[in-house]
Amino acid sequence: MKLHGFPPSPRTWAARAVAAQLGMPLELVLVDLSKGQQHAPDYRAINPTGRAPTLVDGDFVLWETTAIMQYLAGQKPNTLWPDDARVRADIVRWQSWTLAHWEKDSCVPLVFERLVKPILGAGPPDEAVIARALENFARDARILETHLASQPYLVGQALTLADFSVAGPLVYAQQAGMPLADYPKLSEWFARVSALPCWKQTAPQPAAAA
Repeated sequence: MKLHGFPPSPRTWAARAVAAQLGMPLELVLVDLSKGQQHAPDYRAINPTGRAPTLVDGDFVLWETTAIMQYLAGQKPNTLWPDDARVRADIVRWQSWTLAHWEKDSCVPLVFERLVKPILGAGPPDEAVIARALENFARDARILETHLASQPYLVGQALTLADFSVAGPLVYAQQAGMPLADYPKLSEWFARVSALPCWKQTAPQPAAAA
């Protein structure tokens, strides 16, 4: 299988971390977002959205990180995506919440304004955008803080795809000034998840741009 993606991107990073956790070989094909390679005709041919990552498994092409994670974890029995309808529904609940709220409203705006803009030379951070994102972050982080007060992982006692999805947007928390320290249970959970060898194995080179 090949994953077309940009290693510094949290979405590519999370998908690769899932594969590494599962011990699943995954060839990386670089799509350099900083150079606009996601808009190249050959890439658009496999992903018309012009976003990354995209998984290619023989004649099967799949885009959207959540779908890629579920497909990878569905290749063999494992605890990340157990064969239990209720557990899977709970995992999808957190993945859906991440897409609709946590990533979109809280984390991505902070990463873009405080980290990506300076790298791209795209002007100063928009303080109004940052203020709204911090309000949203507080709203969403409180949900996670309460939930994680009674269990070590998002879906019970075991690591699942939910943890990878929710942790992904936090990989640049320090650089983006996300106030994780205000939420001790959330901070402990993120430290536990991000310390897994699979995250370190798939981490981008320090010099790479986000």
